Amino acid sequence: MTNTVRITELDNGLRVISDEMKQVETASAGIWIEAGSRHETAKMNGVSHMLEHMAFKGTRRRSAQAIAEEVENVGGHLNAYTSRENTAYFAKILKEDLGLAIDVVADLVQNAVLDAEELERERGVILQEIHQAQDTPDDVIFDLFQDACFPDQALGRPVLGPAKGIEDMARTDIIDYMNNRYLPQSMVLSAAGNLEHDKLVDMAQQHFSVPNKSKDKAAGFSVGAYKGGEVRESRDIEQVHLMLGFEGLTYNDDDFYAASVMSMILGGGMSSRLFQEVREKRGLVYSVYSFVSSYADTGMFGIYAGTGEKDTAELIPVVCDEIGKICTHITEQELLRAKTQMKASVLMSLESTSSRAEQLARQLMVFGREIPTSETVERIEAINSTSILRVAKRIFASTPTLAALGPIKNVEDYDAVKKRLI
Repeated sequence: MTNTVRITELDNGLRVISDEMKQVETASAGIWIEAGSRHETAKMNGVSHMLEHMAFKGTRRRSAQAIAEEVENVGGHLNAYTSRENTAYFAKILKEDLGLAIDVVADLVQNAVLDAEELERERGVILQEIHQAQDTPDDVIFDLFQDACFPDQALGRPVLGPAKGIEDMARTDIIDYMNNRYLPQSMVLSAAGNLEHDKLVDMAQQHFSVPNKSKDKAAGFSVGAYKGGEVRESRDIEQVHLMLGFEGLTYNDDDFYAASVMSMILGGGMSSRLFQEVREKRGLVYSVYSFVSSYADTGMFGIYAGTGEKDTAELIPVVCDEIGKICTHITEQELLRAKTQMKASVLMSLESTSSRAEQLARQLMVFGREIPTSETVERIEAINSTSILRVAKRIFASTPTLAALGPIKNVEDYDAVKKRLI
């Protein structure tokens, strides 16, 4: 496979990475910034997300309406998101409009005016978003779980922030955060599609020509430390939402791919052990799955299930039994299926310009380089039953985290759950 990925670093520290995909008629491009909720203080929790919102409310060159219209007038899509480690602004457009996309995205991250009147209006929008999330059990349980895994840490706090903090957040604090974190050397411009890298670099030099605001990269974040424990919240709703978690792995861990394949076998689809045993054979849930969440310095492994109040007592022992089984036995058929699913997912993502741009940005930010697809496939292929059993025993030996939301009176005691996992 010919490697079509190229990387250039500008004089101001901005890294530019692209993958030329001449077979498509579109391109996706965006800016990924090392500015997420784990970079925030407790007082400023939610500022990364608020700043993402405010960037769309007007720049020195464009009104909020113009920001939306310029990209949509050419049939493109413009969006953004905030996570615990990054904020991203990105667009997907026809290949001939790449220059417009770069111009608009650069304008958003460099020229946001943070108008005081617009800030008050958007503050109300974000509060509505927070209230909506709090009314959605599927969202609440994940925030409860994250906090229980990483208590009293930035990594455990919600991306949206608390309502009181959003109400009290001052415009000057948001500006200070932007000036300290939205630095060229803390950004990656990533693009994929029908483009030419050299022209992309020219666009980057034109639109990101501002000098460094600081000789140093933006300050890092406090080291994450998985703790584990439990959190329970009683609510008068129909379902009990349960999460069981353990200490996971960093992106750089040698067992990262083995953990991902193990998760696929345990709860990664309709053919997974949890889905077959918990839903198909016993009818205890509508939704059950496992997942791997990795960060730069830590990680967590989680299992989610939603069930009725009367089935809660049966559900937890079954899930714990499946955890015990995957630590002792893996069939060759399961291993082959999970590895094939992972490889297919990796290869299918190459067909989406937006997925590819995001993938490249993350690789450059996490590893400092592009990870060739062939290398990823080789690492997946190298996984065997021994490595699966090793990583399963490693993960499930850690202190468990139990989160429960809903009519929880039948949820087993935390210590009893721990004993089931020994």
